[in-house]
Amino acid sequence: MSDANATRLPDFARPPVVEVVCGVLFEELPTLLAPHIGLYWDALRSEYPHCEEAPLLAPTIERFGAPEGDGSVTLGPIPPLPRIWLIRDDKTTVIQLQRDRFMYNWRRLAPEHHYPRFPKVFSEFRQRLSEFESFLGAHEIGTVRPRQYELTYVNHIEQGRGWQNLAGVGELFPDFCWRASDGRFLPAPETVQWCTSFVLPNQQGRLYVTIRDARRITNGEMVLAFELTARGIPAALPSEDGMDRWFHTAREWIVRGLEDLASESVQLNVWGKQ
Repeated sequence: MSDANATRLPDFARPPVVEVVCGVLFEELPTLLAPHIGLYWDALRSEYPHCEEAPLLAPTIERFGAPEGDGSVTLGPIPPLPRIWLIRDDKTTVIQLQRDRFMYNWRRLAPEHHYPRFPKVFSEFRQRLSEFESFLGAHEIGTVRPRQYELTYVNHIEQGRGWQNLAGVGELFPDFCWRASDGRFLPAPETVQWCTSFVLPNQQGRLYVTIRDARRITNGEMVLAFELTARGIPAALPSEDGMDRWFHTAREWIVRGLEDLASESVQLNVWGKQ
């Protein structure tokens, strides 16, 4: 997970990442209508031939010293549009659209899908976002005015690769340790879920970390889902350079957060830390 601008970051030959999401939440575009989405898809359809609908994502804004909103979606006079997924033919990348959000996903759906690394994923996100902004301008729909950026890494850690059972999760994540003892009343845990957050430098947002047990839809295999999400925005007015700097800061915190939380032996022997 390295690039020329952040060579100091740890790199992994076999990273456990299965999904990376780059996104921007912006001021709602009430003039973005369903026919516009169809026109946008038509321009990308040769590369993104599949389309799906998904529930809207509520706007959750990182705030400091102010009460949080309830995260609800306000319904105005214009009927709400669903979130639209445009999916590449091999299913590995997805563009997500709604009236206040643009997201770009890379997904590993099969063992032969290799993680293309952050610089490529982020470069494609920037390119697709720029194309979307050009589309909005060409059709006089409006302008993307960022309210918040988001970067998410989803990692799946298979059973037997650093952990054997849920009581032994502390072998993989030393900060989350079940005290095994013959004298304990409670048995080994049936499920685990650990959530915490950390403030990014200069209150540019927060890093959220979640560790939970899960099962893969494809084969029912048990995994630990280790998700790291950074959300926020630079303190200065949003700009292209500011967006780039924010995403590289977010990526550094995610990679260093993974390094800080996971055991050194798993990083070296399973993920191939270099």
